[in-house]
Amino acid sequence: MNTTFIAMAVAILLGIGLLVGIGALSLLSGALNFLFIKPKIEILKSQFGEQGFAFSFVWDQEAEPFRFDRLKIQLFNPFGNPVQMEITREFEASGTDFARDLDLGIKMKELLSAKGLTNASIEVEVSSSKDSITHQISMKGNTFLSKYKTATKTALEVTEQFTTPKETVRFEIPERSFISPPLPRSGKALKIATNPEFAGQFSGASDAGAATSTVANYAVTKVWIEPGCIVCDACEGIFPEVFEVTDSTCLIRPGAPLNDGLKIQEAAEACPVEVIKFIKAS
Repeated sequence: MNTTFIAMAVAILLGIGLLVGIGALSLLSGALNFLFIKPKIEILKSQFGEQGFAFSFVWDQEAEPFRFDRLKIQLFNPFGNPVQMEITREFEASGTDFARDLDLGIKMKELLSAKGLTNASIEVEVSSSKDSITHQISMKGNTFLSKYKTATKTALEVTEQFTTPKETVRFEIPERSFISPPLPRSGKALKIATNPEFAGQFSGASDAGAATSTVANYAVTKVWIEPGCIVCDACEGIFPEVFEVTDSTCLIRPGAPLNDGLKIQEAAEACPVEVIKFIKAS
């Protein structure tokens, strides 16, 4: 009897421990999401002086594929004058990270000179009028003033940072000569008939072109790319009507012609990581 009670107690404790662990992981996940994925609004330097407000907005576009087009600044000043103020302005919508410099007119100047502003609260809100999605930051008036007056980056400078294309690593594929040198990073060579390293994998004829001409062509029913593509461009160079190499992988073009099986096979055999697969038509 005592053994049964002990076993039940241990099972209950393990269950409680499991629930606590799951709860802790959930809290940790939420904290990481808050710290690293939360949208960011940064106050910038405006070219319109005290009547302007410049800002940048960065967010996770994959999680929120929306277009933001509205700014709202709210003043909550219960111990000053005015007690409350709201400035709203719409701007050109953007679905990617952006920066804007807006002329808010005399109301922005009135907000900056409000009595008791340093002890008030300021809320800066960026929203999508179409999708009713809103993100905002809140801060004390003295913090807002400090950020507003000490900002050095302009909206134009930040926009240039957003629009400058990031350098992507592309492989330079050597010309198909007698011997293909190893590819960058992978150290693997192209599997082509003229490379002695792979000569045994092709038809035994010394003349690769003549050997190919004796093989009847065929159609394929399906061609696909398995994980592991190193974007070397070899397949696209051989059969661009079927293969499209992007910055991160290779895709099969929509409506790709599948009636030239020999060419698809050539591309598959030239792939240094062997991720091109296909099925012959029966």
